[in-house]
Amino acid sequence: MTLHQSMKLIGIGDNGQESLLPLYRQWIEDCEVLVGGERILDFFPSFTGEKMVIKGGLSTLVEKLTEETRQTVILASGDPLFYGIGGYLAKKLNIEVYPYMSSVQLAFSKMGESWQDAYVTSIHGRPMKGLAQRIDGKKKVALLTDADNNPNALARYLKHFGITEYRAFVAENLQGIDEKYGWYTLDELEKAEFSPLNVVILQQTSAPKHYTLGIDDEEFSQRKPDKGLITKKEIRVLSLQAMQIQKDSTIWDVGTCTGSMAIEAGKLAPEGQVYAVEKNAPDLENCLQNQQKFRVDITAIHSKAPAGLEHFPDPDAIFIGGTGGEMVELLQLCCARLKPNGRIVLNAATIENLYKAVEAFKACGFAVEILQAQLARSKPILDMTRFVPLNPIYIISAYRKEENHE
Repeated sequence: MTLHQSMKLIGIGDNGQESLLPLYRQWIEDCEVLVGGERILDFFPSFTGEKMVIKGGLSTLVEKLTEETRQTVILASGDPLFYGIGGYLAKKLNIEVYPYMSSVQLAFSKMGESWQDAYVTSIHGRPMKGLAQRIDGKKKVALLTDADNNPNALARYLKHFGITEYRAFVAENLQGIDEKYGWYTLDELEKAEFSPLNVVILQQTSAPKHYTLGIDDEEFSQRKPDKGLITKKEIRVLSLQAMQIQKDSTIWDVGTCTGSMAIEAGKLAPEGQVYAVEKNAPDLENCLQNQQKFRVDITAIHSKAPAGLEHFPDPDAIFIGGTGGEMVELLQLCCARLKPNGRIVLNAATIENLYKAVEAFKACGFAVEILQAQLARSKPILDMTRFVPLNPIYIISAYRKEENHE
């Protein structure tokens, strides 16, 4: 068996060989196989060894490199461990990594700003979905873009969610021949033309409104005149707590109505995903308006559950606000799809639904905890105070019996 020596993974700038230390250039000259994207390999026209172009999936590349016994150098742009191929390759191969500056680091240097306090995220090769809640309230945001999720698309997205407190710094072709950088308003960002190779930095110019847990019911767009089709603030907070949401949870909201639960869940899980289903079109319209107002970008569909849930990924937490008469079938599906250590929380307003839900959960082998919430809000009467009761609600939490939920 041949003992494989470690390969070298070297980061390179858009100015090609100029960005490399003399030692790195020597390693490249001495190696027998040079691996990289076509654009990067073009920086080395006089290389005499074999050039291996990275095309298609990285797993094919790893297969080839696992068998490689010759001296090999892999090249990647910027810092290969920053949204690059380095993280994947380091897990699969015996490699030494020699990073160059990342595009974000270079962009901040052009901007003349420190960047240890920036929130860095990528919309390169991944959907923009959920970006609103990830960046809401952040003072500095650096984004890696791509041809579809370009600065124009980003500007439209931000304006759709009313995230207009930012100005944008765009750095294009950093260290390349056509290097360009400058400041843009969101309106300018939407219309200007940019090179596909760019980094966008958003800088806050004013603080947006901040909503804490338990948003007032009146803040939500609701169906009129029959207001009240909303999980009331106090019940909402108790239900969210029962769901045990983590910052990266995948959450279902079944019967979302105004979207109050889905929106608060999205704020608690900014790095996660929220999927909602609603059978009434006017309620769904309110939900979409509320998403824009509260800057939570969730997937909400018009369907009567359990129909539609087959399109959603398996959840860590499920909230069921309404069952529309299909309760047993719906709960069976939710129990089957729930991830390990997940929670299902159902709000029941009647003892009949409470009984049906508990029986259905038990039939699926789930343990059940029930909180009966009987709450009243103060209301002024002349110069005194009286209490107006809210409808009593049963908050049912269900989880798999064998899992420890202490």
